[in-house]
Amino acid sequence: MGIRVGFGFDVHQLVADRELWLGGLLIPFEKGLLGHSDADVLIHAICDALLGAANMRDIGYHFPDTSADTLNIDSKIILRKTVELLRKTGFEVGNIDATVCAERPKLNPHIPQMQQCMAEVMGISASQISIKATTTERLGFTGREEGISAYAVALIHT
Repeated sequence: MGIRVGFGFDVHQLVADRELWLGGLLIPFEKGLLGHSDADVLIHAICDALLGAANMRDIGYHFPDTSADTLNIDSKIILRKTVELLRKTGFEVGNIDATVCAERPKLNPHIPQMQQCMAEVMGISASQISIKATTTERLGFTGREEGISAYAVALIHT
């Protein structure tokens, strides 16, 4: 069996008058993430990790932020299409380990639902998706609540 590992990272600015989507869920909060799509940093980092593991470039290559087709797109669609791309080349998702960096809102209560949501989209078990949430102890843009970032590592196999 061939196995491969990929790494993904994404960051978006927090702004007023936007919904906050993370891990495929609408999270109640007074700000949302600015982006061409729904700006779900967690899903975007996971997609980049999966694409990187398969040596298939990155999310911007497949889903450009200059395309009308991706304007305001639900990132769950991007995740589903990413997994379809992998499967067309003979890969399956082994597991995902991701971390979201946000000062607020507190994300731990939402993690089980995020895991279940993304597992259903990818056609895998929620036990294959690890999600952790952390702060930056009020340091940097995250600590000032100017944005949220996410990191992900993915293992894929043939």
